[in-house]
Amino acid sequence: MTISSLFQQELIEDNYYAKVNAYYFKQWDAFDMAYHEHKDVEIMYVIDGSCLVKTLTESISLKKGDFILLDSHVPHRLVVGTGQLCRMLNVEFSFIHKISRFPSIKELADENSALRQFLGIKRSFITLKDPNEIYHTLKNVVLESDKKETDKEIMVQLLLSQLLIQIARLGVEDQKLNRENQQANVYVNQAIEFLHYHYDCDIKVSDVGKAVSLHPGYLHRIFRKLMDCTMMEYLATLRMEKAKMLLKDTEIPIIEIAQYVGINSSQYFSQLFKKHTKITPIEFRTLYKMDIVKLQKG
Repeated sequence: MTISSLFQQELIEDNYYAKVNAYYFKQWDAFDMAYHEHKDVEIMYVIDGSCLVKTLTESISLKKGDFILLDSHVPHRLVVGTGQLCRMLNVEFSFIHKISRFPSIKELADENSALRQFLGIKRSFITLKDPNEIYHTLKNVVLESDKKETDKEIMVQLLLSQLLIQIARLGVEDQKLNRENQQANVYVNQAIEFLHYHYDCDIKVSDVGKAVSLHPGYLHRIFRKLMDCTMMEYLATLRMEKAKMLLKDTEIPIIEIAQYVGINSSQYFSQLFKKHTKITPIEFRTLYKMDIVKLQKG
């Protein structure tokens, strides 16, 4: 009996062994492949260049050192743009049921928690970045499969086992990071919402942390990572955008506009405004009025 999917329950219930069915190195140049699917699991590894792998629902960009693991019977196509090159290593494999002294996928998963967890992910594909170990193992799988020695099968099995465990470790870590990033996004969005509602108040990072029930130091780190600026930098930009609206649309005195946007010092407000716009609040309002007059005349 043969199993073609990487995520079938039978793999961790009975003795199955990975078997390489096809492999090739190829360089693509301005290539647009039609949708197709394989009866086996496929690894597409980008050795050099870049490409797109499209499924029916997603378009995945791959560059040097990236690889995609596609489960069996997943429709996909490869696209290499005009003027682009993409050199790839592809390996296709399935799982065969047999009695052997070599550890089966089930036995490997019993001893390796990452592999067991990975086999339960049940995704049609997963894209990962190689930390310079997957390509080495993949290449050795191909080189060993090409040999004519009668005992090559044991080496291929060893290498495939190593490959699956390496990919499983990467995949499980990737899942963990994705979950952490999703949660971080929730906290950052809550922090942004708080800033938009309270930009006219005296706000500290500790106030935002309290509002989203998170340690302010951790919130500061994830905010900076996801937004590429600190919370106070974001708040300053938000305040200046609100100030520009008030300068354009009202006749409110500048000293009061500073207070409207949560800044108690008109001098600091003017310095901050000039830092963001290269001109003072007075100059901004004057230039805007001049532009309006020109539009009305012309």
